[in-house]
Amino acid sequence: MSLSLHGTLQRGAFTANVQLEVAAGETLALVGPNGAGKSSCVATLAGLLPLAAGELRLGDTVLDAPAAAAAEATFVPPEQRHVGYLPQEPLLFPHLSVRDNVAFGLRARGAAAAEARRTAEAWLARVGLAEHGDRKPRQLSGGEQQRVALARALASEPRYLLLDEPLAAVDASARLQLRQLLLQHLAAFAGPRVVVTHDPVDAFVLGDRIAVLERGAVVQVGTAAELGRAPRTQYVADLVGLNFLRGTVHDSVFTVAAGPQVVVASTIEGPAIATVHPRALSLFRERPSGSPRNVWQATVAGIEATPNGRRVRLGAPLSLCAEVTAAAVADLALAPGAVVWVALKATEVQVAPA
Repeated sequence: MSLSLHGTLQRGAFTANVQLEVAAGETLALVGPNGAGKSSCVATLAGLLPLAAGELRLGDTVLDAPAAAAAEATFVPPEQRHVGYLPQEPLLFPHLSVRDNVAFGLRARGAAAAEARRTAEAWLARVGLAEHGDRKPRQLSGGEQQRVALARALASEPRYLLLDEPLAAVDASARLQLRQLLLQHLAAFAGPRVVVTHDPVDAFVLGDRIAVLERGAVVQVGTAAELGRAPRTQYVADLVGLNFLRGTVHDSVFTVAAGPQVVVASTIEGPAIATVHPRALSLFRERPSGSPRNVWQATVAGIEATPNGRRVRLGAPLSLCAEVTAAAVADLALAPGAVVWVALKATEVQVAPA
């Protein structure tokens, strides 16, 4: 059964209008800058924040629908939604053993003690903590505590899953292993699942699709490849690691809102957005010869290390980032303030209607 949210969220002075659809067996990664409304969205899906207007539905069951003109209000409380919730902090009961923490949800739903214990032990084995059942949460590492929280969320056989920044509180040494564990268990879960994250790697690895929330509205939804082909906002472009320009195209010339122009290989006319991969920008200390249609001078504004090399931030007339090797930085004597020539082929500029 699918999970659908079409409604208005109200928290204090903040208002969001959210449209989300998550299919059974699908993981939707919800990303966005701070203050975009991600936490409010999760609270609404969990039943902790009632909708101000609209409808939240799981399959044919309405979970939340404020009263309309001729209908009664519907609100299913959190404890009756059968939702598996994994928060940023594990929030384990410190006085209970690891086993009893996992069994807690089952016992709350009426399972017999022996049955809940067997189920908890089975789930601890699935998350690699079979030998830790008698320990208290304080005796575990942060990554191990989050594994316990995952087991607790899944042990009660929820109808849908909510994971709110599940890797944010885990140290770097445990992050990769826990991400793979999450991926494994998400793939085995038949219901809809929503993962909230600020980390693009987590979003791309865990999410079948990605929903981008900005200023209280979903601005784009798609796979990582779809977002990369045509990002709709600067934030989305930054998320997928692309340079982003907004302007107008006429006769294969893209004019940026600030004034500079770039020749493009596109027949689109009118308002448009353009994206350029950082590796498509070539840097030289002298004006290059050859076929690039776009050649200009720029000042190096900064240089940052990346896993694959160095990212060079360029100043006016176009504030773009180029990706080069560490050897290229040394060969070109690149440093903040250095003046370089930039070359860009028209075919490397991806253009889409705005």
